[in-house]
Amino acid sequence: MDRVTDGPLIVQSDKTLLLEVDHEKAGEARAAIAPFAELERAPEHVHTYRVTPLALWNARAAGHDAEQVVDALVSFSRYAVPQPLLMDIVDTMGRYGRLQLVKSPVHGLTLVSLDRAVLEEVMRHKKIAPMLGARIDDDTVVVHPSERGRLKQMLLKVGWPADDLAGYVDGEAHPIDLDYDGVAPGSAEGGWHLRDYQEMAADTFWAGGSGVVVLPCGAGKTMVGAAAMAKARATTLILVTNTVAGRQWKRELIARTSLTEDEIGEYSGERKEIRPVTIATYQVMTRKSKGEYKNLDLFDSRDWGLIIYDEVHLLPAPVFRMTADLQSRRRLGLTATLVREDGREGDVFSLIGPKRYDAPWKDIEAQGWIAPADCVEVRVTLTDEERLQYAVAEPEEKYKLCSTAHTKVNVVKSILARHQGSQTLIIGAYIDQLEELGRELDAPVIQGSTRNREREVLFDKFRSGEISTLVVSKVANFSIDLPEASVAVQVSGTFGSRQEEAQRLGRLLRPKKDGGQAHFYSVVSRDTLDADYAAHRQRFLAEQGYAYRITDADDLLGPAIG
Repeated sequence: MDRVTDGPLIVQSDKTLLLEVDHEKAGEARAAIAPFAELERAPEHVHTYRVTPLALWNARAAGHDAEQVVDALVSFSRYAVPQPLLMDIVDTMGRYGRLQLVKSPVHGLTLVSLDRAVLEEVMRHKKIAPMLGARIDDDTVVVHPSERGRLKQMLLKVGWPADDLAGYVDGEAHPIDLDYDGVAPGSAEGGWHLRDYQEMAADTFWAGGSGVVVLPCGAGKTMVGAAAMAKARATTLILVTNTVAGRQWKRELIARTSLTEDEIGEYSGERKEIRPVTIATYQVMTRKSKGEYKNLDLFDSRDWGLIIYDEVHLLPAPVFRMTADLQSRRRLGLTATLVREDGREGDVFSLIGPKRYDAPWKDIEAQGWIAPADCVEVRVTLTDEERLQYAVAEPEEKYKLCSTAHTKVNVVKSILARHQGSQTLIIGAYIDQLEELGRELDAPVIQGSTRNREREVLFDKFRSGEISTLVVSKVANFSIDLPEASVAVQVSGTFGSRQEEAQRLGRLLRPKKDGGQAHFYSVVSRDTLDADYAAHRQRFLAEQGYAYRITDADDLLGPAIG
């Protein structure tokens, strides 16, 4: 290939993109390819991205066309881009929407083809054929209304993602308005406004009717949900990760909208209230009784006009199955990352909807809406005894052993000493390790068995500054609003979960009153699985433009940070 520019990108025919991180245009290139390329590996100097069909279709649904994608690759590529790859991108993006789901006044739900050969192909597919009814004409076939979601799932799997234009029911009307004079929780003053990107996200979602909005933790996804509710002006079901998150939603909605406490119900393990706006936890929705998901009836309990899925990347499989039957309802997914460790991103695309809006974290940071973050990986050397234990351990025990090594305790203490006076979260995955840290640091521990009331009391004390250090399990990964937290120390994780890394950093990204920086430490045992999984977890943050500095634990014993 001939050298054509001094660009930071090398585009390869196998659809991988190599980005030279230290190049002066690396940031521009990363932003240009982010809508359609997924980060696979992020070592120090060259990051590897891959262009996948689903990423291209999400980009297409979010308003990017093939010309923009091609232009981004050509503009930043160091060498001539392989022509077959460009042709393949154009062809792949052109597959989206050649089949359309349309509501006919005479025939009801129909599948309409803009390419007759494609319709012939899918009608002969043995799993798709039973979902279809009578052929109306050469380009149109009736679809059984109950199969709307499952048909979209199957069409995606065979490579012909349908554009769902069949519309939505309005649901039961209920007045909901944004209250711009409201006082936000934790604030002394009233008066606020939707940020430009929040308004754009809500508008883009509403224009598409259903789909996913991707925003960084701390960027106000709840307000995008509230804005969508104000557009729908209808009964709304909100699904959240846990009861504490649900109560935060309730506080925000009461403060920022015309809704009163009596209009918002909590449907959890503790209460079963069904009101015009009902907030339910994923746990209660997926709880089995005598082998059945009894609480899934909540989906049918009212004529919902809008369903909001908070942290949609965590949507459990039973809720996916029920959502397949809810395709006539408007559906909004909110998340900081579309990455799912179970590989079901395609089901989010088919059943919740495609990505409608995505704001890069660094863009939101540049506008001052989230705090800048300094990410540091602290590498710890295990003692000879710990190394021997690790070496002879069974494979399934190795990760727990190296990630919970006692050697990490003194490192955590050193980090806290460097940030004396800062509100700090110690985050881990193993209860024994967290309880040990709680004792050593004389700090309270919040874990899965901690009662909701006790959690809320501890979180409130942390917000007020009465407690400066909290030790938390993965229950604090999601939807916990702790704007005062400025330091987080991650001691162990859920193997190589990229979504977890994003959520944990997100605990720190609320803007600080003093405009200060957030500090995110990951304490990792070198030469072990702990280091391998840490590299995997960091991929998502690298994709967003965050660079990890790597330091040795011995180097932490320097001057404190104010």
